[in-house]
Amino acid sequence: MPVSPDYRPDPRYMTLGPEFADEVEPAAFPETILRFRHDPAAATVGLETLSAEEWIAHFARFEPLPDNQPKPLATRYHGHQFRVYNPDLGDGRGFLFAQMREAGTGRLLDLGTKGSGRTPWSRTADGRLTLKGGVREALASEMLEALGVPTCRTFSLIETGEELQRPDEPSPTRSAVLTRLSATNVRIGSFQRHAFHGRADLIQTLIDHVVETYYPDLAVHDGAQRAAPLLARVVQRSAELCARWMAAGFVHGVLNTDNLNVAGESFDYGPYRFLPRNDPNFTAAYFDETGLYAFGRQPEAVLWNLNQLAGCFAMLQDKDPLVEALQAYSPAYRRALSLAMVRRLGLKPRTEQEDVGLANLAFRALGEGGAELRWEPFFFDWFGGAASEDRAMGGPRAHLYSGAAVAELRGWLGVYEPDRPERLDQPYFKRPEPEELLYDEIETIWARISEADNWSAFDEKIHSIRTMGAACGLA
Repeated sequence: MPVSPDYRPDPRYMTLGPEFADEVEPAAFPETILRFRHDPAAATVGLETLSAEEWIAHFARFEPLPDNQPKPLATRYHGHQFRVYNPDLGDGRGFLFAQMREAGTGRLLDLGTKGSGRTPWSRTADGRLTLKGGVREALASEMLEALGVPTCRTFSLIETGEELQRPDEPSPTRSAVLTRLSATNVRIGSFQRHAFHGRADLIQTLIDHVVETYYPDLAVHDGAQRAAPLLARVVQRSAELCARWMAAGFVHGVLNTDNLNVAGESFDYGPYRFLPRNDPNFTAAYFDETGLYAFGRQPEAVLWNLNQLAGCFAMLQDKDPLVEALQAYSPAYRRALSLAMVRRLGLKPRTEQEDVGLANLAFRALGEGGAELRWEPFFFDWFGGAASEDRAMGGPRAHLYSGAAVAELRGWLGVYEPDRPERLDQPYFKRPEPEELLYDEIETIWARISEADNWSAFDEKIHSIRTMGAACGLA
């Protein structure tokens, strides 16, 4: 197989052994139609030179990549689902396929799957993914990356020719297998499994793996003394991730402990939504009847999950340093949110107090605009701060910027400098409307695929999102 010199395999998770994963066989699919291939992501791991046939071989039949894992691994984990503990989880329709180093940074990345067949953890499910689910996930990961949120990337989407029955979609519906490029497969739930079984030794093994693989500077600590410093790092990364979600107006939908990893990277996009407008009670999942994971409750949900990780680490270390690590979450989140909002407005940060004040004013201005002021257009109109005032005040939403909060915000924006003024001359900012990814548009894109096998709207949307990302420079 012709791989580029940037291909650097490093399949180290498989060395942890059978307590952490199970070797599995991928499903045999009746068809393999390539629908999406992320060549820029492939170039970061040296796989951009794969031919179409080779791509299908590796990401539909899952033939091993050179010098990588010989067999796919369904990883083991438990988790709280809507705060009810479930010991019957694990990779039920996916597996870890390969690991390699990213060109330039050298960080370890995973290729993992969704919809690749049944595993020991599938329970009664079929191990498959709907094509619509794959389309939605590809759009989500592209939009989040463009908005500066740490996210997995949809690496490959291949239609597989099966008819699936789903209670929440018109059935039968089309099937697909998706491959993600992500920072790690190690979740909070990975530690919970070993805590549930009382295996402090396996928690220590996994801590050592995470430290040595993802946080090597923490290797100066020995044994159990690594737990609190690792928790502190995961707390910081998770606070930053949640802040980026909030600034992006993103509602994950299912913030269970098996859906948060130790790298602070977002992944697994099921019933997600992007906010139409500022609404802290907005939920993404129709089954979230109490609003547990509503937009405004996401910061608290992440902290709750981090508390579960601390509970696992308490099997190894005194609680006081773990409590101290958790107490750093709120100030870390507050600072990260202010920075994320400043970045979304295309401005250079100033002092922490000023940045927090600006962020608070931006949220007030969004609320003041009411139902008419959509989330994404606000940041589009005011990108660049005072340098964009003529555009904002002379544009189609000028009537929404007449309240007291906006008046105060305009005064603050005059103090800030654009981060990169040349970006304001991008053609993207000459448009009357920004890119958004709201529910109705996703449904329209899917309808064209479902009814006429027309992928043009999907392809155009991917291109438009990347254009936005390049213009805003948030990625």
